[in-house]
Amino acid sequence: QVPVVESGGGLVQPGGSLRLSCATSRIIFSIYTMGWYRQAPGKQRELVATITSGGSTNYADSVKGRFTISRDNAKNMVNLQMNSLKPEDTAVYLCNAEFLGHRYWGQGTQVTVSS
Repeated sequence: QVPVVESGGGLVQPGGSLRLSCATSRIIFSIYTMGWYRQAPGKQRELVATITSGGSTNYADSVKGRFTISRDNAKNMVNLQMNSLKPEDTAVYLCNAEFLGHRYWGQGTQVTVSS
């Protein structure tokens, strides 16, 4: 079992910012594509952003220009900087590591955007 551990969730007002972090093992981090997904109440789990081991990024249209995914290779960690948060961003955010169809999931961290 490979641990994938998220942190950084919380309650913020609309327009605010939050940074999520996800840590995993060195070996998995070095070859897997890392990603963030989110699950809102009554909604399907959706892709938020991904970053490959080579640093290529991909974002959902709904977060482009507001969210930034990055890798900290020294710490085997991926971060998601979330700016200009909206109420519709409220969800459980889950970290994912994927390689050739094999996936590991974190337990999730709650992000709530509300005034």
